[in-house]
Amino acid sequence: MTNTTARLRHRAAAAAVGFIALAGVTVPAAAEETPDYAPTMLILDASGSMERPDPAGTMMDAAKIAVHSFVDTAPAQSRVGLAVYGTGTGNTEADKAAGCQDVQVLHKPETLDRAALGSAVDGVKARGWTPMGTALRQAAAALPNSGPRSIVLVSDGDDTCSPPDPCEVAAELKQRGLDLVLHTIGFAVDGKARAQLTCMAQATGGTYTDAADGAALQRTLPRVTASALRNYKAVGTPITGTGSHDTAPVATPGLYLDTIGQKEKRYWGIDIPDGATAYFSGTVSFPRVAGVGVVEDMNVIRMRAFGADGKDCNLYEFQQTTSSSDGVAMTVAKSFERATQKRENPSDTCKGGGKYFFQLEWDTVATGTPERLPIELLFAIEPGVTDPGPAAAAKPITFVEQSGPGTPVSGGASFTVAADLPGGGRYTDVVRPGEFVFYRVHLDWGQALSYRVDYGGNGARGSDNVSNIRTALYNPIREEIGSDTGAYTGSDTVLPSNKALATTPIRYANRTADRYESHKEALAGWYYISVKVGSNHTTMGSNTPVPVRLDLTVGGTEESGPRYTSTADIFGEHSGPSVSRTSPSGRTPGAPVAADSTDSRSNSTLLLIAAAAGAIVVVIGGVLIAVLVARSRRRR
Repeated sequence: MTNTTARLRHRAAAAAVGFIALAGVTVPAAAEETPDYAPTMLILDASGSMERPDPAGTMMDAAKIAVHSFVDTAPAQSRVGLAVYGTGTGNTEADKAAGCQDVQVLHKPETLDRAALGSAVDGVKARGWTPMGTALRQAAAALPNSGPRSIVLVSDGDDTCSPPDPCEVAAELKQRGLDLVLHTIGFAVDGKARAQLTCMAQATGGTYTDAADGAALQRTLPRVTASALRNYKAVGTPITGTGSHDTAPVATPGLYLDTIGQKEKRYWGIDIPDGATAYFSGTVSFPRVAGVGVVEDMNVIRMRAFGADGKDCNLYEFQQTTSSSDGVAMTVAKSFERATQKRENPSDTCKGGGKYFFQLEWDTVATGTPERLPIELLFAIEPGVTDPGPAAAAKPITFVEQSGPGTPVSGGASFTVAADLPGGGRYTDVVRPGEFVFYRVHLDWGQALSYRVDYGGNGARGSDNVSNIRTALYNPIREEIGSDTGAYTGSDTVLPSNKALATTPIRYANRTADRYESHKEALAGWYYISVKVGSNHTTMGSNTPVPVRLDLTVGGTEESGPRYTSTADIFGEHSGPSVSRTSPSGRTPGAPVAADSTDSRSNSTLLLIAAAAGAIVVVIGGVLIAVLVARSRRRR
């Protein structure tokens, strides 16, 4: 069944469901994945000094406007809380004892409630002292006990209540192993306050930003808080790999979540039918760590494949990353075609269908990296083909520079929450130093993409503003197709520096082509683009946001693609991932599934629903399919 026909049937089924709902039959809604943002606490300075004048009225007035600007534009699924200090007492010496304990959590970091947050900040009165260290502890306590978390603190001065020293509190939180990043904003601060706020941020791998006045704060706070939400969040069905193949869990296609330790070897298995191609990848996001030297800033993960009896199949891959302390997400990925090869000898467990195991080893470790990190594991199985479809593509698509101001998008902090780019065009985003963001483009068989990234000037020139910048293109198994790097100094910088990154038209036969990248462009699905701005580890003006422009060309004519020997549920979208200690397939590896089984399931479901709704639905569904197919043929 072609992709076009499948879409037509899907549209017809959706329309039929609409009529069924009118007939009074309840149809369960499909579960939708929502982006997972890092829960974030805003800490707002409400000390007496915030009553100083500002063009907005007072500095407190400007801060409230800035908070509203962020709240009004924050993603609906984000979890944002608010804490303040200095609202409950005056700022005289007589008030100090009470004022240095005066921290209030006005709103917990729950799913975004714009009205409640707006009302809470509107009621804040600036009066008292500046207990930043105490506020930092209480904000951290209000956040969830696990997973990535963020705090954004706005202050117009240094702590006036130490101890506890806020820089020491930030270091203490990080030393406890909390996956927490603190970003600080200095609102018209002096050198002493700037140094303290910078120390706090850098202790957690976060960023410090200057805001000279209310207008600057209104521009800065929404951007800093949005970037705090964009921490990489590893997701997947839980699975626990083991140190030996004979005890390893066996998975079906899907996305899984495990952990891996430094210098550890870990195994996972999968059953691969005869003639099928398997895909496996592991993705690790390394946390931001301040003060790591270039030589000590490298991580390497190695992959090997083994047969059912533990035989080494001599299939090896590795991936390394430098500048890991910038918060880089790294994937090691491999296509595995041994099941497509005929097994001449029964003892050769590295050919033909059967059970195989993949091993990952975290081999080289950068300084300051935690002992264990989450790792996303992607398993996929592509059936064999009876007809591979069109011949391999000869060359990549031609890049076309786009025009106009561009469509604003907000890149996601991981593959799973990558921002959708619906087609060719110009897109714009703002990326902060230390961020690594993702976008995705869906390519059907026969389609291709090319793109170029322009890092715009941010006005912060000079040697103190030098950052590493990088962009990369990935295929559906997160395997890197190509990349380019450069240095950013505050001026306009275009990457790739000499040519656009591009794919050939996506065809099954590309895996047999001579062109090195072509075998990476042999699977229809989501293709990913990453954009990175590295941290520059300076103390002044170092974290000014960088405007990013992405020009994207999507071309090629959609094709029917290969004809598979069985249902092509490659990534497990239909059945969902599952885990077992034995073969999870419920059938002999290599036994074919009826090629029309997807159609049969869909038709059976529709017939059952139609029976409940009445025969009229069957008639309507059939008419819709006929009309849609006819229209499709006319367009061709």
